[in-house]
Amino acid sequence: MNRRNFIRNFLVGAAGLTALGGGGIFYYVNRPEFGRKPSDTRLEKMLASPHYFGDHFECLTPVQIMSQTEGERENRFVATWKFLFGDKTGLVPPKPIPSVKTDLNSLDGDCAVWLGHSSIYLQLAGRKILLDPVFSSYASPIFFVNRAFDGSNVYSAADFPAIDILAITHDHWDHLDYPSIMSLKPKIKTVLCPLGVGEYFEQWGFDTDKIIEDDWDAVIDFGHGLTAHILPSQHFSGRLLTKNPTEWCAFAFVTPARKIFCSGDGGYSEHFSDIGKKFGGFDLAFMENGQYNQAWHAIHLLPDETAQASVDIRARKVVPIHAGKFALARHEWNAPYKDLLANSVDKDYELLTPQIGEVIRFDGEQTFSEWFNF
Repeated sequence: MNRRNFIRNFLVGAAGLTALGGGGIFYYVNRPEFGRKPSDTRLEKMLASPHYFGDHFECLTPVQIMSQTEGERENRFVATWKFLFGDKTGLVPPKPIPSVKTDLNSLDGDCAVWLGHSSIYLQLAGRKILLDPVFSSYASPIFFVNRAFDGSNVYSAADFPAIDILAITHDHWDHLDYPSIMSLKPKIKTVLCPLGVGEYFEQWGFDTDKIIEDDWDAVIDFGHGLTAHILPSQHFSGRLLTKNPTEWCAFAFVTPARKIFCSGDGGYSEHFSDIGKKFGGFDLAFMENGQYNQAWHAIHLLPDETAQASVDIRARKVVPIHAGKFALARHEWNAPYKDLLANSVDKDYELLTPQIGEVIRFDGEQTFSEWFNF
């Protein structure tokens, strides 16, 4: 079950408990974390997008978020119950996740650090870039859902230098985390995001001149040789019940010396091959690989699809993300790593498996342990 369906079921059930007070639920879902509808010039820009259809965004080729077999409809309540209270054996590591607490303020030159799940720190062309930071204990609006694995939350806002570019791929709770954003706010110079997502930041008190918000295939020149490219992905958006109110994306960061791809979330499609042709390959790619299920594989990559997508974009080195911190699906917690490792044996790219906090260098050879084998 995906987060949107779970939240819908939760709220419907909660609304039925009128003795607890409907007013409290209304107040809860109107907290700033949930965001507000885009309006004015932002809405005008969204309406002008070829990917926006009246009140929602769609993928390049529209897809269903979840397959809708009769059996799945009959078992939706059971799936919700398992998601909340089911046996977590295998879904959660039996011991703390190993990590390395690198001093991010002391790093020099071009490098990258995986921070757990889809959070990434980059240094490129003298700029400090942070993607999808989530440092909260729960990737959810509900305090007891999607708890971070023990040992995986080793970084906080206090550990970061000033951030030149905060890049957000989409508005889901495990990518756009309100407490983390607000803690980082004094350090953020510029926000980079796809259409509609800037509304969250404006509501949360960010100056509009700090927000760069654009459509797929937009190119933003940050000067000194650094360009950022907002690219399509096959996913969806929404923090509550509204379907696809904002856009989702992948990113490419390009300098004269480096080309870095960050997939964000999304299922497999020919857009990966198109991106590979457009950029002629990437030195390093951070590829979604985790929180998958056959029922929603249209909007999340399965490990064999992660491998193929990495080939399609012509990546030289690949780092798997979207795993190792939260159990958002029913597969074993380390299955994404083991399965991608098996699917990468005969591929042209080099698979890197750093621990949370290990520094990734773009030049030379590096060896990382199979830390997930326990």
